[in-house]
Amino acid sequence: MEFAAIHHDMDKRYCFALSKGKFLIRIKTKKDDMSKVVLHYKDKYLPIHFFDSRQTVEMKKVATDRFSDYYETVIDIDVICLRYFFELVDTNGLTKYYCNYFFYDYPMEDNDRMFDCPQNLREEEMFDIPDWAKNKVVYQIFPSRFATDKEISDEEWYKTPVTPFDDLKGDLRGIINRLDYIAELGIEVIYMTPIFKSKSTHKYNTEDYYEIDPDFGTKEDFKELVDKAHALGLKVVLDAVFNHSGIDFFAFKDVVENGENSKYKDWYYIDGFPLKMVPRQRPNFLCFAYYYGMPKLNLRNPETEEYFINVGKYWIKEFNVDGWRLDVGDEVTHDFWKKFRTAVRGIKKDALIIGEIWHYAGDFLQGDEWDTVMNYQFYLSMIDFVVDERITATEFLGDLGFMRGNLHPDCYKTLLNLIDSHDTPRFKHFVKDNDKKHRLAAAIQLLTPGMPMIYYGDELGMTGALDPDCRRGMLWDEERRNKETYEWYKSLISIRRNNTAIIDGEVVACRTDDENGLIIETRKFEQGELTIIFHGKKKIVELKEYKGRINLINGKVFDGKVRAYEALVLQ
Repeated sequence: MEFAAIHHDMDKRYCFALSKGKFLIRIKTKKDDMSKVVLHYKDKYLPIHFFDSRQTVEMKKVATDRFSDYYETVIDIDVICLRYFFELVDTNGLTKYYCNYFFYDYPMEDNDRMFDCPQNLREEEMFDIPDWAKNKVVYQIFPSRFATDKEISDEEWYKTPVTPFDDLKGDLRGIINRLDYIAELGIEVIYMTPIFKSKSTHKYNTEDYYEIDPDFGTKEDFKELVDKAHALGLKVVLDAVFNHSGIDFFAFKDVVENGENSKYKDWYYIDGFPLKMVPRQRPNFLCFAYYYGMPKLNLRNPETEEYFINVGKYWIKEFNVDGWRLDVGDEVTHDFWKKFRTAVRGIKKDALIIGEIWHYAGDFLQGDEWDTVMNYQFYLSMIDFVVDERITATEFLGDLGFMRGNLHPDCYKTLLNLIDSHDTPRFKHFVKDNDKKHRLAAAIQLLTPGMPMIYYGDELGMTGALDPDCRRGMLWDEERRNKETYEWYKSLISIRRNNTAIIDGEVVACRTDDENGLIIETRKFEQGELTIIFHGKKKIVELKEYKGRINLINGKVFDGKVRAYEALVLQ
């Protein structure tokens, strides 16, 4: 038994309420080290001689990463305070009892040597993630390049490669005119990159947080967009750029004009005056990525904090926006996000809060800050497994298992699983226009629990290198589209939405074949069970045991042969 690998904490990641009277308890162990894990629990305040509240339940292995197994159980309780410990049986038959961070050879009877979980405290701190968001399909729009109602030539719109300075005249009216297209694809949530006043095409250097950029339209246009999206069953999420402003933002302009005498100098992190604002030289004030055009905001300053919390409230209250995606969220203090969540949820109790972070974000995801994150770990693992083929199928599943084992189950259901975004090359570019690999990636993305985030145009086979080339004009000309890829996406989204087993089903069987690059999972729900197969190699593999079953993706009978980079959903 590997004692050092065993981990449990009495915190909101390892012991938490799912609902009133229903608790999830989790423990991590070394991979393949245990044959059985049992939870022992009891009421802290009821003496055994008065009422024997002791109970046991065998825990279930719910996730595995490259090094660890994660065991969980859900218990129904009605106590003031729960006391508990773990019985661990390893594969050699050795039994140990893990109690309050110590190991014993015997079951624990002493309350004070057990783990402790106050029921009312955990229920008061319950992670409240909006039900509407769980497992929904998201569509990311870059407004300046998605659609326009203005006159623009094909030569301008479809220019490649595109530069940051190309004005394609994308606007909100163009998005409104394409809402039917988005809904017909099967999308359930629209996430738009910034739409507020700014002189750039990307709008991440905001000039005015209370105004729609005139290039995009008006507040009336935006209200119409939200209302029509809602009428089609679509939610709308905006981009919150609160880590930094643009240099034309009123507070920073005042600092530039008045220097040390500016009443807004404490809105930023300034090392000295005069300000150094020279291209390709490090400025003497904190900025996003050392770029002087995006000075970092001091959100620990009460005035700055209040201003941006009010911005977050305004767009939800006045326009019924459904949530925020937090740009560079991990570079902003926990204290600010806690206050932001409280304020935003005070306006709309089911507003969704998504953090942009490129790594595991457990410290932000404990129920009092963000609901979920853009899952760039998923993106990186897809590069490794599908693009470069440098990790095995087992390692790929392990990477997904790490997130499942370390996050709240509802948070896992709302992870924005992406294969590319406005900040990365297009996946089609990564795979050098290999449509089979692109479609395999889309299948993994759309057949995995979470919120798959489709970057606009991926469903049409759009390509493009690193920013800004990944931000090309959307392929509205049907002759430029990959129609097979579109039908592939549409079919997968439909299958996902119509088969609960895919997103909420229990995994009753899972195996990998690393030599052949196969992942085979059988998921079961009330409707029945489905077997999902992903194949990450350029070869044909025979799986005769599944021959004769219907492949829901194309409606054909499976002939027992899995082809290069193929994905199947077998009924």
